[in-house]
Amino acid sequence: MSAGVNPSRDFDAVVIGSGPGGSAAALALIEAGWSVLLVEKGRNHLIDADDPSRLLGDYSNDEIKFVSRHFLGPDPFLEPRTFRTSEAEGDRAYVGEVNSIPTTVGGGGVHADGKTPRFLEEDFRLLSERGPIDGATLADWPFGYEEMEPYYAEAERLIGVAGEAGSNPFAAPRSGPFPMPPGAPMYVATLTTAAAERIGLHPYPAPTAANSVPYDGRPACNNCGFCAFFGCPIHAKGDPVAMLQRALASGRCRLEAETFASRILVRNGRATGVELIGPEGVARTESARAVVVAAGAFETPRLLLLSGFQSDWIGRNVMFHFQTFVVGATPRPIHGHRGRAVTHLHDDHLIADPASQRAAKEAGLPWIRGGMVEHGAAGHPILEAKIHSWGPGHKDAMRDSSMRARMVALTMQGEDLPQAGNRVDLDPLIRDVRGVPVARTTYQPHRHELAASAHYSKQLVELLEVTGVDWTMVATSPWPGMPYSGGAISPIPASRHVMGTVRMADGPSGGSCDQWGRMFEAPNVLIADSSPFPTGSGYGPTLTLVALALRNARALASAGA
Repeated sequence: MSAGVNPSRDFDAVVIGSGPGGSAAALALIEAGWSVLLVEKGRNHLIDADDPSRLLGDYSNDEIKFVSRHFLGPDPFLEPRTFRTSEAEGDRAYVGEVNSIPTTVGGGGVHADGKTPRFLEEDFRLLSERGPIDGATLADWPFGYEEMEPYYAEAERLIGVAGEAGSNPFAAPRSGPFPMPPGAPMYVATLTTAAAERIGLHPYPAPTAANSVPYDGRPACNNCGFCAFFGCPIHAKGDPVAMLQRALASGRCRLEAETFASRILVRNGRATGVELIGPEGVARTESARAVVVAAGAFETPRLLLLSGFQSDWIGRNVMFHFQTFVVGATPRPIHGHRGRAVTHLHDDHLIADPASQRAAKEAGLPWIRGGMVEHGAAGHPILEAKIHSWGPGHKDAMRDSSMRARMVALTMQGEDLPQAGNRVDLDPLIRDVRGVPVARTTYQPHRHELAASAHYSKQLVELLEVTGVDWTMVATSPWPGMPYSGGAISPIPASRHVMGTVRMADGPSGGSCDQWGRMFEAPNVLIADSSPFPTGSGYGPTLTLVALALRNARALASAGA
């Protein structure tokens, strides 16, 4: 694709992607005195780019708008992805929505319910602590928790995280308290946490990037219930708008929405700029002394491959979270659809114990590891209406609301081990609306994930039974062997946590970028999302990728690119 139309201003850096990672990297570079062009291929419904003190009013409590009409993007008809579980399924087995994170100004931070836990110390040295597993490409991170701790603390202050230090007995050491106290607990969480404690688990208030009190000029969460998968109508969620506001207010950052980065321009082992396609479909080039890629662990490897990067590690080891859902319904309404989507967690299933060691041995594995468990509930009225059978009894079923007002849901975000055969590459045939090859995912879970889910789900069922539900049901995402449906229960993971496709390592024989996120093939290209993660942990990646982006962008600025 030819460029050169409208060649334009030079910037010190072009940052691709305006989500939490891109916004954090942009802010760090700006604070070092750099000028930044921040490009986002999605629409801007978040912030007035000319007056960043003004946040837009485009978000609403509208299920159809957000869930069915792709308001936050991407539209799977215009920007599909493809999926297969292995090469045996041919070039692809499915075309459409594949674990899509919003394509919009603010990225994944817009739709998230804001859980922002830190990783444990063990997460940075899982191979050393637990040992290898056949078929998994485990690797320690090039640094430990102690190096990340000050960046975690800074990220919590920037975003505004509510939580309670000391409430989680398994948490890594902190240098200080959370910026805000926890918000109000959901009623359903008061029931499940009491039940969890009765069976020896250790629930605690979830660290959450939703204000519990007014913070940084934004109001406290009003617990409207439209949190996960929705933009916050009152902007009580801090990631990434807090960092984006600061970056734009500096006067050294320009935000361009509906602008697609089609290629990083590289000459003699250095990036010279980026080829961009604007909203009118006109291509142009932007020169820069550094390029920061924060497009997410699908789109980042896609862009690198479109740009001609050659490392065989690019796209490999894609990780999601293997989600285990245990749900039930109580005899009386508990209104779990009100309040923030999740107010409490427990981490016990990340910690090795005799029971998990026995389960691992029975499965022929050296160890198993689960993930944090979210104490939550059901969705909203339209989602429930689709579940109940149509006909004369539909209104009665909605009034009884066994799938919403009385539902309890526990979700374990299980550790997903990296595998070299699980990868993101370019589909050889399918193109997006611009005519550009789309990202193709080849993925199937390791038997570790299956064994861990089977073991820990039994304890989660027990927890719900102690809570007092009438029935329980267990499901997983992905669910191997199910038909491709595009919904949550299929072979396609639905976690919205995607990691690992541009692994960091000590050298090019072990990964695509160094411990500072700089590409070995072009050291002035910085990766600033969850793509560099060597392992995925059992926690959501947002706070860690923000902390990593702050650390690595500062190192880039210090080196002068």
